[in-house]
Amino acid sequence: MDPVTHGLSSYALSRACFPRAPRLAVAAIVLVGTLADLDYLSSLFGPTAFLAAHRTFTHSLAGTLLIAALVAGIYVLLGRRFEAKLVSASTILIATLLAAALHVALDLCQSEGVALFWPFRDRRYAADWIAGIDPWILGILLAATLFPALFGLITEEIGARSKKSRGRRGAILGLGLIVLYLGIRMTLHASAVATLSARTYAGESARRAAAFPKPASPFEWLGLVETERAFHELPVNVVPGAIFDPEAGITIFKPESSPMLEAASGTEAAERFLRSARFPKATVERTDTGYRVEFRELAVPNEANIGRRVEAIVELDSAAKVVSQKLSWDERERQVWFR
Repeated sequence: MDPVTHGLSSYALSRACFPRAPRLAVAAIVLVGTLADLDYLSSLFGPTAFLAAHRTFTHSLAGTLLIAALVAGIYVLLGRRFEAKLVSASTILIATLLAAALHVALDLCQSEGVALFWPFRDRRYAADWIAGIDPWILGILLAATLFPALFGLITEEIGARSKKSRGRRGAILGLGLIVLYLGIRMTLHASAVATLSARTYAGESARRAAAFPKPASPFEWLGLVETERAFHELPVNVVPGAIFDPEAGITIFKPESSPMLEAASGTEAAERFLRSARFPKATVERTDTGYRVEFRELAVPNEANIGRRVEAIVELDSAAKVVSQKLSWDERERQVWFR
């Protein structure tokens, strides 16, 4: 999820649950709600660092607890220098824990994957319900935070001061609408996956199926189906009465088993990549000096993703012996599916 959405959701959380929190406490809550996205800075150190750091430590349960406790501790120790009235240590700890957990929960609803149990398990979890930037969630949060503030300014201008905490009802309503929206997305996603799994593709049954969100419409999804010999990319519309054509997509055939593919798959670069990939696709190409094997991620299309992509590249000689291996940025723009 984009940092703006995370910041607004954390602010709405502070207004809903801690309506009388002083400004410094609100700032601490918003900071915790966005701090996990500092893992994007790992891209400055190259694809290897990015693959290791992105959505691992800062998005894990252990990292979430540590970030919340760290910010709460700084607030308690240094807050008096900036603000006379502070909330209690237990209150700020609960608030920062909620904000950090909300960040991870929203990212779990997306498609990039979160290593929730890092460093004990490398597996990444992704619900595939919402895109990296969801205009509906962003719109709800903007309305929930800006309208109450604007209304408060208007009432103050006409002299009608309210003793109630400004913005609490709007924040509660906004967060409630987001929960409802996520529930609708979850139901429609399950319907899309069921539609994909129930069909055959070029005479083959689906081994795995995933449906990735389109930001604009909760009824339109980007399907990815794996069969024995290929991957199939195709659109899915879950509007009642919509027709689904399993032959309407793009077929990407898997490479045949070969010594080159086996040797490349055993390299350190490939193993690192494959540990985080959901739908990895290998390509074997002949070169002047031997072979080139590339491993790319088919899951998480551009419309659902705001992060960078990493691929593994292995060069082999004519005898299928590894000459070089590396993790690299996947700069090739994939076709944006079926707009």
